[in-house]
Amino acid sequence: MDLDDIAAKLGVPVEDVERVHRLAGDGPSAPLPAKADAPEILDRLAVRPDDAAEIMAGWPDPDSPLWTPELRWLLDRSIALVRADLGGYGWLVPGPELPRDRGPAWAHLYVYAYLAMIDVVTAYHREHGIDAAVTWATLADLGRNLAVDRRMNREGWPVMQSWLTLHTRGGLYELGRLQHQRSDSTLDLHIPESGPLSPAAIDASLDEARAFFPRHFPDEHYTEFACGSWLLDPQLQKFLPEDSNIVRFQQRFELEPYVEPEGLDADVEVRRFVFRDLTTPLGELPIRSVLQRAVVEHLTAGGHWYWRRGRFPI
Repeated sequence: MDLDDIAAKLGVPVEDVERVHRLAGDGPSAPLPAKADAPEILDRLAVRPDDAAEIMAGWPDPDSPLWTPELRWLLDRSIALVRADLGGYGWLVPGPELPRDRGPAWAHLYVYAYLAMIDVVTAYHREHGIDAAVTWATLADLGRNLAVDRRMNREGWPVMQSWLTLHTRGGLYELGRLQHQRSDSTLDLHIPESGPLSPAAIDASLDEARAFFPRHFPDEHYTEFACGSWLLDPQLQKFLPEDSNIVRFQQRFELEPYVEPEGLDADVEVRRFVFRDLTTPLGELPIRSVLQRAVVEHLTAGGHWYWRRGRFPI
């Protein structure tokens, strides 16, 4: 197919289509699960019934009128792009951001790509001796992210579609309270929306990781845990009690010198995670916690939040 024509029909920059074509090359794609098996798989991935219904409604059946040739090309090559980096652990954009208001095929194209990678990544996990419970706990982040995206009126997906490629490449593992992302010499910590950030839960997750990675990736040697997040902004200590879970989490880390992250606005990221809302005026946001009040008061006063990175020895 002509790449300029594909880009025009998808309504995306031709450079984005050329990137998919270049990175996917002639590499193999992967088939989606059988449609009859999809409801059970979606349930196992913690996908809510309302999201599952949309996904099933847009399923890429061979005769589906929802799936134009350019959409089918993008789905196939996006799967190939992700599969080509199996075992990778860097940030990976699977394809261009699509106009999601054009129906379920457009809204969930990268969900179908995720589903197509399930058998590929579970085989990768088995080859590394990883327990199925860890596999499915990790992959079930799909349902969590779809639910958050729905709460955000579909504003969250452009980030999530790239984030979720870590799961389907074997680059990230959910071990208890934290997600652990492989890197060159550090294990990068991520904090899913899954309950209190209690010190005991953090300790348990870190201990699990200390055993997990030497066992399943013996050729990789990690010396530090690291985290990059607005949660490590020391300004939070002005607003939160000393014994708050966030402050105690911060105290584990030695902060690196501040470097402004390229392409990332910490004020936006705070709103994304604390309120799951990027558009409501500050004065109209609901305040249900000390953290939410701190975020609003600081921004209203003209302050800014900062994305900080810290680390501590394994």
